[in-house]
Amino acid sequence: MPKEVFGRDYQFLPRAQLLDYEEIERLARAFVANGVRKLRITGGEPLVRRHVERLIEMLAPLGVDLTLTTNGSLLPGKAKALADAGLTRVTVSLDSLDDDTFRAMNDVDFPVSRVLEGIDAAGEAGLPVKVNAVVKRGVNDDGILDMARHFRGTGHTLRFIEYMDVGHTNGWRMDEVVPAKTIVERIHAEFPLEAVDPAYLGEVARRWCYVDGAGEIGVIASVTQPFCGACTRARISADGRLYTCLFAVRGHDLRALVRSAADDVQLAAAIEAIWSRRNDRYSELRSARTADLPKVEMSYIGG
Repeated sequence: MPKEVFGRDYQFLPRAQLLDYEEIERLARAFVANGVRKLRITGGEPLVRRHVERLIEMLAPLGVDLTLTTNGSLLPGKAKALADAGLTRVTVSLDSLDDDTFRAMNDVDFPVSRVLEGIDAAGEAGLPVKVNAVVKRGVNDDGILDMARHFRGTGHTLRFIEYMDVGHTNGWRMDEVVPAKTIVERIHAEFPLEAVDPAYLGEVARRWCYVDGAGEIGVIASVTQPFCGACTRARISADGRLYTCLFAVRGHDLRALVRSAADDVQLAAAIEAIWSRRNDRYSELRSARTADLPKVEMSYIGG
């Protein structure tokens, strides 16, 4: 969340407008009733939410793959509690191993070493770890091989993500995108790779394993190889709006329904009705015109 936008004087939403944990759990149950098999807690930074491990404990009985995406800075003190609460695995965002580049990409005031400490803490707590790196040409693309070298053989899965035009605060330009094909070719030239079949229908990352058995990487190519037709991801904002696409212009208000007299069956039916009407194809239609649409910011609905 850029400091020039979300500075110390920025007025965030009043707490009463945010879903509480009981409301989040109720919505999660309604999605599970519609066939959802994976829940991901994201942000912003979810670990700044007070007692977030309590939310994990409430969601764990739903019997789904329960994951959390974080910048890793608070993981050293939270990993064990999250694992004990029932978290299935964790995804950590880390765009570079170089402090200056990392800070430039993320506008944060902590070093890479703290993120690596968090990754280690998650591993020690028994949580499988995925590491997500957004690649931006001319900023951190010279560190692709360094990232691959660092995480090879660690048991952690490294995933490279094409720089995307989410929201408007990141100043996205197409010429700053490093295609996933280029990323794979660079790594393959030093560490031979072979393709791996998707683990499930709608998996967004294309998987590659090291031929020598030192693990695997993934690439998410939503800019150069759109996968709108197979997308199965819905997103709920902290104030209870359902977004059917990462690049959505508007959301659907579920908070009002949750706080009304609607029962669980009606809530699940409303979600089914919204999802069945979705026709999002932003990445397939991406153009100069669509890039200027008033899209919701990534920090508002997560990844």
